[in-house]
Amino acid sequence: MAFLLGIETTCDETAAAVFLDDGTILSSVVASQAAIHARYGGVVPEIASRAHVERLLPVIDDALQQAKVTPEELSAVAVAYTPGLVGAILVGLSAAKGLCLALDIPLLGVHHIEGHIYACQMSHPEPVFPCIGLVVSGGHTNLFLCQSANDLTLLGATQDDAAGEAFDKIASLLRLPYPGGPSIQEAARQGNPKAFGFPRSLMDEGNLDFSFSGLKTAVLYAAFGQNAKNRDRELSESEVADLAASFQQAVVDVLVEKCRRALQQHQLRILCVGGGVAANRLLRDSLERMAERERVTLVIPPLSLCTDNAAMNAVATEKFRSGQFDSLDLDAVGGLIRKRS
Repeated sequence: MAFLLGIETTCDETAAAVFLDDGTILSSVVASQAAIHARYGGVVPEIASRAHVERLLPVIDDALQQAKVTPEELSAVAVAYTPGLVGAILVGLSAAKGLCLALDIPLLGVHHIEGHIYACQMSHPEPVFPCIGLVVSGGHTNLFLCQSANDLTLLGATQDDAAGEAFDKIASLLRLPYPGGPSIQEAARQGNPKAFGFPRSLMDEGNLDFSFSGLKTAVLYAAFGQNAKNRDRELSESEVADLAASFQQAVVDVLVEKCRRALQQHQLRILCVGGGVAANRLLRDSLERMAERERVTLVIPPLSLCTDNAAMNAVATEKFRSGQFDSLDLDAVGGLIRKRS
C-alpha cells in the first residue's frame, strides 16, 4: 500500500488530496476563491496565482492531517500541469517538485482533463471505458473519445468561450451574482425557456464543435436592443428570468445534442460528464432523458468531484503502479483546449 498526494491549482481552486495507489481517496480539501473573484465577475489570473501561494501549503497540511498521513509516508506526488492558467499551474507544480525533491519521491504529472473524466470512474461501480467524455466548465467545453483513463482523443471543442465562461458573462450582463452558473440557474427557475429564440450554433450535421459567442451577442441584443444601445436600462425580474431561462436552454440543447451525436458516431453506450457546469440541474435532467431515449449509461460524478479538486488526480495511480514517473524538469503548460487537433 502506497500513499500519494494530489495537488490541483489549474484555475481558481486550491486543492490537495491523499489517496492510495489503488485509487481509494483518504482525504480531499478544496479552498475556493469564488469570493475573491466575485467583484470582477470572473477569474483574474494574477489574483488566482497569488491566492494559490497563500493557500496551498495549509491545504496540503489539512489533507495530510485528515488522511492521518505524514509527509515522510508519501510515495509520490501527483500534480496537474496542464491545461489551465499557467501562473496558477506553476504554483502547484513548484510545490510538488519541492516536496518530491525534499522527500526523495517521484513526480507524477496529471492532465487536468483526464482527471475530470476519471472522476466519473471514481464514482461508478462498473468500468466506464471506452466511453464518450464531455468536460464542461468555466474554461473547457470539449468532447472526447475515451479509450482508457489516459487515452483521450479530442472530438470537438469550443471555438470561442467555454460554456461556464458564457454563464459567467451572461450573469454579469443580467446583473446577477458571480459565479454565473448558480445565478443563471436560480433566475431561470421563474422564466420561460421559450421566451427568446436564441441561436444554437454549429449544429450542422456531423459537427461536434461548440460556439457560444453568437449566443452571448443574441442575449445582449435581446436585453438592451440592437447593438446594445439601451445598455443602461433596468431589466425587470421577469425579463431577467426569461433571458436566463432561454439562454440556459440554448446552451443545454447544444451540449446534449453534441453528446448524442458523438455516442452515435462512435457507437458507444457510455457517456461520462465532468466539470463544474455538470452541476447544472437542467443539463443533468436533459442528459438523463437523452440517455434513456438512446439507451446509454450516463455517468456524472457527485458535485464534489465535478468541480476542480485534487482527488481526481488519482488518475495517476496507473502511472505510479507502472513506474511512469515524470522528471523534475516537467513544465507547466497553460492555455485551454480550443480547436480540434
